[in-house]
Amino acid sequence: MRNVLEAKNINKYFKKPVLFHVLKDISFEIKRGEFASIMGKSGSGKSTLLYILSTMDTDYKGDLYLNEEHVTGKPSVELSQLRNKHIGFVFQFHYLLLEFSVLENVMLPAKKLAQLSHEEIEHNAMQKLKMLHIDHLAKKRANRISGGEKQRVAIARALINNPSILMGDEPTGNLDSYNAKNVFDIFKQLKEEAGLSLLVVTHDEDFASKTDRIIQMEDGHIIHR
Repeated sequence: MRNVLEAKNINKYFKKPVLFHVLKDISFEIKRGEFASIMGKSGSGKSTLLYILSTMDTDYKGDLYLNEEHVTGKPSVELSQLRNKHIGFVFQFHYLLLEFSVLENVMLPAKKLAQLSHEEIEHNAMQKLKMLHIDHLAKKRANRISGGEKQRVAIARALINNPSILMGDEPTGNLDSYNAKNVFDIFKQLKEEAGLSLLVVTHDEDFASKTDRIIQMEDGHIIHR
């Protein structure tokens, strides 16, 4: 089965205030349709690794492959295009533009990619909202909906360009157990019905235990994959 994502010998150093080796020789891959979680104590390097894997941080040693294409060292404009097209990202905080409607928020990454007409983007955004059972909120301003609904909107926005992989940085960290379970169920449905690959950094053991695989980190190393 094809790798959607592969990291080979990734090393990362923080230079200030002193030289600190934060990621140490990280190698693993995510297959198409795999749902993996990354766990580890605070400071183990989880989020730092995720930012490298998402191509947002390019200051590292080693090699990164996205859909079996070598992306390390590509110019930032090209990386931005690749990221917008192939990677959906869901954070602990939803980062919605609160003065925009739900529909407008979901459309934003597709408008940035600029490969479809406004009408096509709007149609696709409505399809994503329907899939997540929040199409009735489309015209509401984002500051008028609940926390659980905001996170669903953030997931719809992450899916708008039909990415190869969805990455999450503590996507349930701000939610109560009911909404956290909803987010997990949405992710599982995306894996099973759409064949989407997912990689989620989480502190939630219950969430991680239900994923296909737990990648365990400690002091910048992967100790179990």
